[in-house]
Amino acid sequence: MDMAQIGATAAGGCNRQALTDEDRQGRQLFESWCSAAGCSIERDQMGNIFARRAGTSPGLPPVLMGSHLDTQPTGGKFDGVFGVLAGLEVIESLNDHGIRTPHPVEVVVWTNEEGARFSPAMIGSGVFAGAFDLDYGLSRVSKDGVTLGDALRRIGYAGSRACRHYPIKAAFEAHIEQGPILEDNDTQIGIVTGVQGMRWYDLELNGESVHAGPTPMGSRHDPVRALHAILAGVYELAGIYGPWARVTFGDARFEPGARNTVPERVVVTLDLRHPDETTLDAMESHLLEIVATATQEASVTGTVHHEWRSAAIRFDEQCIETIAKSAASLDLSTMRLVSGAGHDSVYVSRIAPTAMIFVPCKGGISHNESESAEQADLAAGCDVLLNSVVTMAIDAT
Repeated sequence: MDMAQIGATAAGGCNRQALTDEDRQGRQLFESWCSAAGCSIERDQMGNIFARRAGTSPGLPPVLMGSHLDTQPTGGKFDGVFGVLAGLEVIESLNDHGIRTPHPVEVVVWTNEEGARFSPAMIGSGVFAGAFDLDYGLSRVSKDGVTLGDALRRIGYAGSRACRHYPIKAAFEAHIEQGPILEDNDTQIGIVTGVQGMRWYDLELNGESVHAGPTPMGSRHDPVRALHAILAGVYELAGIYGPWARVTFGDARFEPGARNTVPERVVVTLDLRHPDETTLDAMESHLLEIVATATQEASVTGTVHHEWRSAAIRFDEQCIETIAKSAASLDLSTMRLVSGAGHDSVYVSRIAPTAMIFVPCKGGISHNESESAEQADLAAGCDVLLNSVVTMAIDAT
């Protein structure tokens, strides 16, 4: 696990956040492996890396594989990395067996999939697919005040190739499931039919900063009081719109942040998810009502900022069936499911036929240093990816 040693944490995970020194080291290691496999390598303006194995018929579009190498601050060894290295394994297998394909075969590393350092997530693939313009992507700012463009230049990955999409025959992304469904059903391969919708918000609550001791509770304009009601109300949404609804408060900031002072400003992040867009619309409307009521009762003001949204999507039927047939030919157990997590394939699916392959992860745990997967399941996912890619790449159309 050479890649896992870069940014390795004491608890057994990885901290290789986007465009850090550790991310640069991971990218360089990947590129060295791709060069050894005979691939040509290009970097685009968003730092996305494309490693191509040439096809035998000039002019045909590539079959794309890949994922991301960046991690959460307390991330695991497999999220994203499995998809990148599975793609490289496909190329090395084709080399080992002397198999040539009319279509080129390409492995991509997308920039800032996680969104842990720069918001929003999946920004590299988003700019590539035209969901965001280049200026927007490069102007994203990290918590420590660094723009994504400056971070790219600092680590030497601001490429010259234009960050825009081009014809792609088909795109496949292998990934750990990041949930417990495959493991609970003793199933080796998840055939991913789509990805649920996601919406990110920043909730800003403004009150009045006063002394914690002399100020009576009834005289305060305390944004934390409003936050308490908002937390309870939003968590109830998961039950109202369940079982597929998801709500997550991931970060919070209290200002001025003094122990004996009532905050004048509170900002919290919220992530809402559901596989049905109409239901997500209802959840959002309910959220706005909850915030309005809570702020009024606490005598504070509140604003819901829409940070990012990704619509629920359905993957390409031919790619889905190609994965299903590949798994069946290998006599692997399968089930079809919708991804609860966002992936770069969401944006890629806008501009190319796309589908995903899931393998189980232990306990369904991800975004955690204890993230783990069985070698046999990872190998099975690689085999399905190989068969799926070859099926598409030998079709000279």
